[in-house]
Amino acid sequence: MEAAWIALALSLKVAGWATFLNLVLGVAAGFALARWRLPGREFIDAVLTLPMVLPPTVLGYYLLVVIGRRGWLGGWLYEHFGIQLIFTWQGAVLAATIVSFPLVLKSARAAFEGVDPQLERAARVLGLGEWAVFFRVSLPMAWHGVLAGVLLAFARALGEFGATLMVAGSIPGKTQTLSIAVYEAVQAGQDDTANLLVLVISVTCIVVLLCAGRLARPRGVA
Repeated sequence: MEAAWIALALSLKVAGWATFLNLVLGVAAGFALARWRLPGREFIDAVLTLPMVLPPTVLGYYLLVVIGRRGWLGGWLYEHFGIQLIFTWQGAVLAATIVSFPLVLKSARAAFEGVDPQLERAARVLGLGEWAVFFRVSLPMAWHGVLAGVLLAFARALGEFGATLMVAGSIPGKTQTLSIAVYEAVQAGQDDTANLLVLVISVTCIVVLLCAGRLARPRGVA
């Protein structure tokens, strides 16, 4: 049972960091795609959304190619800084971040596209700079949709399995997240532990989905 609670704590840690990273990166990317008329904007959106539809094992393989000891980024990090991401909780964070990123991106883009550009132009006419316009006009008006996407991303990161298993492995107390612990418990015939873990993650995800659904509901709708 102690190992189960350790897995839960690690899962919350990984999901928390992944959600924080997605809050920053996903909101920035969503705002850029909503407001900037970039060449190939829809192609960029499709590429950034790929983790939503690709099998987790494929994403895990891509990560191994990039951040593995022989990968172009992983090899460079290890050679120059002694940093190894494979079989670490930081690697699990990276996997969970990439898998859940499209949920924040799509929600943020839709939310920012729903903000009237005339309000942003009016704020600029009144003398506000671009950062002030974003934080005082755009983001406050889009925060319902952004927060809904963030909550969905947290639930997705909490339950991430395939890519995390390939990148971080299943090291008890170090990289064994809740979903991997469920798999290991079933494989070992530990039904009581598996039932507890499944109950915890199911209740958590239901609560998150209810909150996300309430936030995404149009204003004025009960």
